[in-house]
Amino acid sequence: MRIVATNIAKGHDGIPLPDTTVSYETGRVTVVEAEVGDRPVVLALILSGRMRPDAGTITLDGADDPTLLRERVALVDAPEVSAPAADLPLTTVIREELLYAGRSTSRATIAQTLADAGATAYAKARIDDVPPTIRLRLLAELASFRRGVEALVITSPDRHGGDPRDWLAVATDLAARDFAVAVVCGAPSAEIVRPLLPEITPADTEDTPEEPSK
Repeated sequence: MRIVATNIAKGHDGIPLPDTTVSYETGRVTVVEAEVGDRPVVLALILSGRMRPDAGTITLDGADDPTLLRERVALVDAPEVSAPAADLPLTTVIREELLYAGRSTSRATIAQTLADAGATAYAKARIDDVPPTIRLRLLAELASFRRGVEALVITSPDRHGGDPRDWLAVATDLAARDFAVAVVCGAPSAEIVRPLLPEITPADTEDTPEEPSK
């Protein structure tokens, strides 16, 4: 699966989102820089099919189909959109996400979900008290459980602090399992993780849009 956003923009005079071109695809992590005001969330909303750009196009495997894009792409931890309320207990967040994915919400399932993410010690914690990498791993994994989801857009993981290489490891694991993964983050984090991404061969870059505008 390949999602291509070409010359997308929102608002006026580059606010909140200036002309931007980016693509992401199955089996690969794509890092997209955006860190001014509402730009990260707006870009993530467009890349996940939750918002239509005022200009430009966004396609999934060549088709302009917003409904299909929303069904196939999960928006992960976007501030004030899909991010859990700060004071919610972690187990409540897990239960709600499992319910949304149509999975069992039994105590045993919740306990197993915590264990799989290395989060058992935080079972009684609020979501905002969970370490950044564990938080992201849980939210991304739970989003990947949703029926039909084949791609994830992770929004501003760097806002929680920590080492960007840690959230890159989570994103890379998802990509290795044949998800398309886009991570919207600030320039300092992008500068750290981009050299760690696999090199793109000439065959990979054929007909691929340029890097996004910053």
